[in-house]
Amino acid sequence: MTAIQRRITFWAVLIAFLMIGLVYGLWPRAVLVDLLTLERGELRVSIDEEGETRVRDVFTLSAPVAGRVRRIELDPGDEVIANETIIAEIEPIDPEFLDPRSTAQAEAGVEAAKAAKTLAEASVQEAKAELEFAEAELQRNRKLFNEHTVAERTLDDAERTFKTRSAALGTARAMLQMRIFELEHARAQLMTPIDTQDQHGLCHCIPIRAPVNGRILQVLHENAGVVRAGEALVDIGDPTALEIVVDLLSSDAVKVRSGQTVIIEEWGGEGELKGQVRRVEPFGFTKVSALGIEEQRVNVIIDFNTPAEQWARLGHGYQVEVKIVIWEGTDVLKLPLTALFRDNERWAVYKEENGRAQLRYIQLGRRTGLEAKIIDGLEVGDQVVAYPSDRVMDKVRISVRNP
Repeated sequence: MTAIQRRITFWAVLIAFLMIGLVYGLWPRAVLVDLLTLERGELRVSIDEEGETRVRDVFTLSAPVAGRVRRIELDPGDEVIANETIIAEIEPIDPEFLDPRSTAQAEAGVEAAKAAKTLAEASVQEAKAELEFAEAELQRNRKLFNEHTVAERTLDDAERTFKTRSAALGTARAMLQMRIFELEHARAQLMTPIDTQDQHGLCHCIPIRAPVNGRILQVLHENAGVVRAGEALVDIGDPTALEIVVDLLSSDAVKVRSGQTVIIEEWGGEGELKGQVRRVEPFGFTKVSALGIEEQRVNVIIDFNTPAEQWARLGHGYQVEVKIVIWEGTDVLKLPLTALFRDNERWAVYKEENGRAQLRYIQLGRRTGLEAKIIDGLEVGDQVVAYPSDRVMDKVRISVRNP
């Protein structure tokens, strides 16, 4: 072989190897994917939300009058009996301190009452003297009348005068008694809180009894102190009569109706609890979310269906997570939402056929946060790409990542 032929052979072999390497490097490789096999199973569509337990009937016991309530010795959880257990006792409040002007006015009132009492006492003495004189005149005229010395009219005048003086004495005594009470009233105006400190615990207090049987849920005013009329003191209820209140978005609340099944999770105990929707309240309210967005909310009331022994540790105001089941199917062809994507206005998946990804348009039914019901486009046993990336396209070769 000549030198030229050897040179041509060398370059031809080199170029051939370069072409083979270039073709091998640019040759499309199969995309590694995870595949899912379609199966039939149970699908449950629910509205998930956090709820709060509460006693069905809470009775707030309030002060019937203004006064000084003694310290409430009952603690949350203590049992109370209707019309027997004394929850609290209210005694009169201490008088207020008087400013200099009020003190001067009260002292002047006392002096005036003393003077009025002295005048009333003098009136009583005068009435007594007049009565004694009238009585003596009556006795004298009776004696003279019996001796036929005076006329009967004179005796009648003497009896009338005696009765008049007797009534006048009664009036004077009543006036004196009134002046005594006025003096006591005037002296009471000078009373200060210092004068009433020693009387605490000696007066007749107003007892406040439990209105119903139950337990103390919350003590709202534990320490002794002055309360206003109508101020709340304690909350009473039956902890075994619990319900759950959930505030749903109004758009979700319209899907809920009485009698729907509820699954209660994350309540702190083992397993799930069962419940049932009792009422969807007809009145909505505005609530600001954690993001500062105003939302229209509606309260949904849920009753427990599980025996009370299983959720006995729950109490008033405990947080739970509920799932309100609005639709449920037992033999449903379903697919995880992670396998779905939107192609224009239609839902689609990549189905595996002969080692390639085939674009398939499907029709969906009901959906949850994780799965969706397949109405048309796929059948049981079909395999689809679980997490289609941007490398997966129609007709592209695919390979199972973990066969």
